[in-house]
Amino acid sequence: MSSEYSLSVFEIEQKLREIATVIRRKGRVLLEGHGVTPPQFDALLVLNRKGPLTIGELGTHLYLAYSTTTDLVDRLERAGLAARERDQTDRRVVHVSLLPAGEQLIEDVLDARRAYLSQALAELDDESCQQVLQALNLLHLHIVDG
Repeated sequence: MSSEYSLSVFEIEQKLREIATVIRRKGRVLLEGHGVTPPQFDALLVLNRKGPLTIGELGTHLYLAYSTTTDLVDRLERAGLAARERDQTDRRVVHVSLLPAGEQLIEDVLDARRAYLSQALAELDDESCQQVLQALNLLHLHIVDG
């Protein structure tokens, strides 16, 4: 073990990785039940949060190549979850937007994820839940917002 890191850093990293792995596995099972892949669901979330985007913009948010994003959007369109729309001012520009079925899928999946997390947290009392939330908020502040 490197002397530059404390034992707690190693333990925190390990626990976060283990929790993320379990949540990711559970998320894949939930998504399979809805017939979408994790990258497709990520695209739906971006469209829900950012509104209509061009394929290039969507790809940038997802860190995907243009061709990969095009294929992903094709699958979302075939599933009736998203649609392409020509820009009214520049007909060369095509925007991808979320359809009501995509919005419903997001809601269903997030509700199922929250129910799963609620079961996991049911063993904790309110004070312990607040401590977990405070610690996560602090970590989020320094990692995501920092």
